[in-house]
Amino acid sequence: MSSTFFIPSVNMMGIGSLDEAVVAIRKYGFRKALIVTDAGLAKAGVADKVAGLLAEQDINATIFDGAKPNPTVSNVENGLAALKQSGSDFIISLGGGSPHDCAKGIALCATNGGHISEYEGVDQSAKPQLPLIAINTTAGTASEMTRFCIITDETRHVKMAIVDRNVTPLLSVNDPALMAKMPKGLTAATGMDALTHAVEAYVSTAATPITDACALKAVQLISANLRTAVAQGDDMTARENMAYAQFLAGMAFNNASLGYVHAMAHQLGGFYDLPHGVCNAVLLPHVESFNASVCPARLKDVATAMGVDTQGLDDEKGAAAAIAAIRALSADIGIPGGLAELGAKADDIPTLAANAMKDACGFTNPRTATQGEIEQIFHTAM
Repeated sequence: MSSTFFIPSVNMMGIGSLDEAVVAIRKYGFRKALIVTDAGLAKAGVADKVAGLLAEQDINATIFDGAKPNPTVSNVENGLAALKQSGSDFIISLGGGSPHDCAKGIALCATNGGHISEYEGVDQSAKPQLPLIAINTTAGTASEMTRFCIITDETRHVKMAIVDRNVTPLLSVNDPALMAKMPKGLTAATGMDALTHAVEAYVSTAATPITDACALKAVQLISANLRTAVAQGDDMTARENMAYAQFLAGMAFNNASLGYVHAMAHQLGGFYDLPHGVCNAVLLPHVESFNASVCPARLKDVATAMGVDTQGLDDEKGAAAAIAAIRALSADIGIPGGLAELGAKADDIPTLAANAMKDACGFTNPRTATQGEIEQIFHTAM
């Protein structure tokens, strides 16, 4: 069976990579940027800092700070209007998953036209998007380097999964210096998002030797560094290792895809506007408990990567050890214990499950579920 490996053409990593990136941007020949970011980064002056670095390279910039958490169709439409008004010839996304996804939606519609909802699903666009440079400030979503774009449709209260080679950024930048001031809660949530990417990619039906290597190394780095990154945000070794880990996890799921954790978490985010990484973290052990009957050896590998001594354990016990290690990591970094703590309601579960069954991320889950089984996972996770 053939496979295709997607990744941005150029990827800059490590402390100081932001300065290198602006020089590279000038060499592309771009002259006017629309910086897509969120209000928090704009208020903190991070967007102005990037705009200043661009100005030193004779590149003008307009800042659009309308990317909300769980970016919406209206965010994309407002960004398109800002793009048209500014006359920009390329886009820079600055932030975590929300600005990156919002920028992808803007860039895709800028060249393909139409409404962002027309691109829901896999490879629905006809043309490459407007050139996109993705500058990352969190260590979790890997949206700066993937072909995934998640946009909330406010009218349906559903997160649309757009999986399209044409939303892959041209250049990604992961400078840990931009991540040092991340709050503990955001560090925890994005770190568990990265762990979920790695685990779901490793047990995916589309996994390959390349994605396996990326996924297991990501699990190893996250298990060894996330607790420190949460407790000591200024520990740059932990920050840099988490930047590499989330990127490796992105390489894995960008090509092996995901599973029911993401299919279900998207519905919680779309329905209640909940933080994506926290939803993933709560759901991950429950979905992998469901999957364990069909991929115990793979989950045992996850346990080993998390530092568990699995010698002498059979596959089933190894899988149980992986799930226990995931729960322990979540508890250690302050992830809520259940969906009810986040405000999810049992009465909504049939609707959430029905929508999860349609989500493209679930198509590569190792065990196929009925809607009733998805409902039961939701109930167990409450």
